[in-house]
Formats: sequence, structure tokens, C-alpha cells
Amino acid sequence: MKPRVIPNERLSAVHTISRRGLMKNAAALAAVPAVAQGAPASSAGSVFAYAGAYTPNGQGIYLFSFDPASGALTQIKVAAAGPSPSWIAIHPNGKYLYAVNEISNFAGTTSGSVSAFSINRANGDLTLLNVVSSQGGGPAHVSVDPLGEFVYVANYGGGSFAVLPILANGSLGAATFVQIDVGSVGPVNATNAPPGSFARSGHNAPHAHMIQSDPAGKFVFGSDLGQDRIYSWLLNRGTGALIPNTPPFISVPPGDGPRHFAFHPNGLFFYSLQEEASTLLCYTYNAANGTLTQQQQLSTLPPEFVGTNFTSEVLVAQNGEFVYAANRLHDTISFFDVEASGRLTRVGEVSTLGDYPRSFTIDPTGNFLISCNQRSDSLTTFRIRAANGEAGGLANRLVFTGHYTPVGSPAIIVFLT
Repeated sequence: MKPRVIPNERLSAVHTISRRGLMKNAAALAAVPAVAQGAPASSAGSVFAYAGAYTPNGQGIYLFSFDPASGALTQIKVAAAGPSPSWIAIHPNGKYLYAVNEISNFAGTTSGSVSAFSINRANGDLTLLNVVSSQGGGPAHVSVDPLGEFVYVANYGGGSFAVLPILANGSLGAATFVQIDVGSVGPVNATNAPPGSFARSGHNAPHAHMIQSDPAGKFVFGSDLGQDRIYSWLLNRGTGALIPNTPPFISVPPGDGPRHFAFHPNGLFFYSLQEEASTLLCYTYNAANGTLTQQQQLSTLPPEFVGTNFTSEVLVAQNGEFVYAANRLHDTISFFDVEASGRLTRVGEVSTLGDYPRSFTIDPTGNFLISCNQRSDSLTTFRIRAANGEAGGLANRLVFTGHYTPVGSPAIIVFLT
């Protein structure tokens, strides 16, 4: 049996911990087959789901059938083979899928790449449209403009953000905007880290970690973990350029490391997850001018926790009542009640029943949460229960369905709706 290769984010228990360490320099991008996100369904009532996985443990993008009644995932095939498709996103029209390849050697350069696919909604197959430079090394996040005109990319290794126009056939054009973050790197130690923490990952240089539009598609936000900044831009739809907002960025506490963020469905609240501090920052959002106003900070960990943890993903439930955040090393999903003001109340957490949850996704029905456990090569599915009227109290908010799904080094799973 082939020896298991531990992803480069392996952390040392006795030395200073580096989250990324070696960037995933997989072999040059081969023609990446197509991978599609959930489509109409291979069987009555089911939908398609797609999981992106790190190579070499993972083989690329996997196509699954998902049963919205039981939460069961059934692997159909590897829909697209290629190096480390660590983040994927679907076009609003459901016809195209975009994946970053987290490499730093695309076409003989030090950049990563973004692959564009068309989706066959009848069977979930993908057809490769084109592959373009991500405009920086080690791209870690990709998102699609709500109006379907642009793809946004965050390059962790290159410390840069890029805008790629979507052409008429769904393929990607040359970048219309690139920002390379320079200087202003935060301290090694997080201001708000738990006692005894050695969570030191990205404060050696700027590291762009996420970029996404607000729900209206007017303003775009990007988090740079190394700089402890969340950038804000106004999108010029005519040119595809991002214009710095006023102010051009907000700062989080030094060393805390903003990773991912999420908008509330009502468009009024914004939640930023700090990787090295294991904190959530809650903001009110002014959609008219794209400004954020902080109103709360709280931990994603239980009060008694000591030691090292790295957060990964934050999502808001479709009904807007809950916020979820993933903890790596603690290996839990924490959940919070959302108050009318947008402030959060921490309720508790449940084990992911897997190692190092890199991300998680809530299915289209809002009834299931799927954790991508990168180091234990599995997906675990939980049923989401209501806050009240359920037996079992707080521990019953997320209930394991019994469904383990094997995937080598899974990074993300998405659904076609």
C-alpha cells in the first residue's frame, strides 16, 4: 500500500508551528478534467456535490451524489484530476465551476492557476474550458461575483489578490486587477491567542487568504492574514478594477491573522474568523458605503482551553440564526446563536470526528453540515437541529449521522443548486 503523505500543514508538537510550511508545489498543471458541483441528480431527489482535495493523497475534484433526506454522500468518480484544487466555486447560473490549483509553478512561473469548467447538469461531468494564472503563488481561495461577471482570487503564497473576467462561454480572461500586498506584517504572536498557544503561521510576509463580494456585488473584501488587514474595494464593473474604499482596510488585533469571513443573509452583519487567535470578530455592515463597524469579539474555543489551535472556516446558516466556526487541532465545529443586533452568543461545540477540519459546508436544504477533515482523509456529516424543542439540549445542535465518506486530504465540498 502506498505510504500516506501528510499534507504540508503538518504541525510540530514541540517546535514553533507553521500552518503552511511547504507550499504545495505539485507537478505542473496538466489538462485538468472537468469537475462539476451539484447538478440535477443522479437519482430521484439527490443532488450533486463536489469535493476538492489536496494531491497526492487526493486525486483532484470528486463528484458525489448527496441524499438530502439522510445526508449520505455516494462517490460517483473523480470528475477532474489535477494538482491540489483546494477551493472551488460555482457560477450563479449553475453552468460553470472554477477551481484554484494551490501550486506555485504554473507554466514555468512562480504563480498558481485557476481552472474553468462547464458543468453538465444532467450527469455532473465537467469540461475544461481553460486554465489561467492566478497572479500569485499558492492560491487558497476563489469566489464568483454575484452577478456572474468576475472571478476573485486570493493568493496566499504570493500575498496578492486578483480579478479575472468571465467570458461569454464561461472561460476566464486575463486579469483586470492585481493587488500585491507589501509590508505592514503583523507580529509573530497573536494578541488574543489562548494560553500556551504556539499558533504561528503566516506573519512572515503578506498572505492573502480570502476575497469575496458583498451580497449586492458592489463592494469586494479581502483578508490578508500576514498583514492583519481586511481590505475593502468598490468594484468598477466597466473595467473590472477594484478601487480602494475609504478607509481602504480595517485592522484586526496584531498577530491574530484574519482568515475567512462571512456575510449574514440579511446583508447587515459581517463575521471575520482569526486563524491564530481562534476568535470571531462581529461587525455591522453599511451596504451603502461598504464600511464595517466592530461590535464584538469572542473565542471559538471553550473557556478552559489551553494550547494551540488554528481556525479555518466560518459560515452563517441559511436562516441567519446560527454562525458556525471550525477549529483545527481542537477538531471541533463551534456554534453560536445570532442575536437581533448581529452579536453572537457562544453555545458550544461538537467534535468533527476527524482530524484537522480545513473547511465545512452546509447543504442546500440547511439541514446538514459536512466537515472536510484534511488529515484523516474523510468527510463527516452532521444533521443540524433547531435551538429549541429538541431532546438532548445544546449537545443536540449538531448530530452525527453516522456517515463517514473517505476522501484523500479533502479541502472543500460544494453543492450544485
